[in-house]
Amino acid sequence: MIRPFDVQSIDHLVLRVRDLARSIRFYGDVLGCDVERRREHLGLVHLRAGASMIDLVSVDGTLGARGGGPAGETERNVDHLCLRIEPFDEAALRAHLANAGITPSPIAINFGAEGDGPSLYVKDPDGNTIELKGPSQ
Repeated sequence: MIRPFDVQSIDHLVLRVRDLARSIRFYGDVLGCDVERRREHLGLVHLRAGASMIDLVSVDGTLGARGGGPAGETERNVDHLCLRIEPFDEAALRAHLANAGITPSPIAINFGAEGDGPSLYVKDPDGNTIELKGPSQ
């Protein structure tokens, strides 16, 4: 089958969250994603993540309520979101995350869009797993 398109990149990912303000602080202060646009009537905030977007919707907002209850220990919105970062300086990353009260996973070499490279995993305030991935080796 011939596709009439080629996938270029991840455009955006939508995460349902319990506390919109808390999640905006996490993605902004810890990961450096700035608010691009707010759509209050939908309970939706668009965050810039490099060339992509992370959209956060409140589980009690217009869009978020469609998905049922919030994510928890046995329920998930997604498995994980991988963010390609550079530079990947383990000591600096660990210090930054520790300063934010976050304990990351051990470093592992994982496959991604650019090939195999170092990565680690953290949890956001709602328990969603975020992979921070460095350049391919």
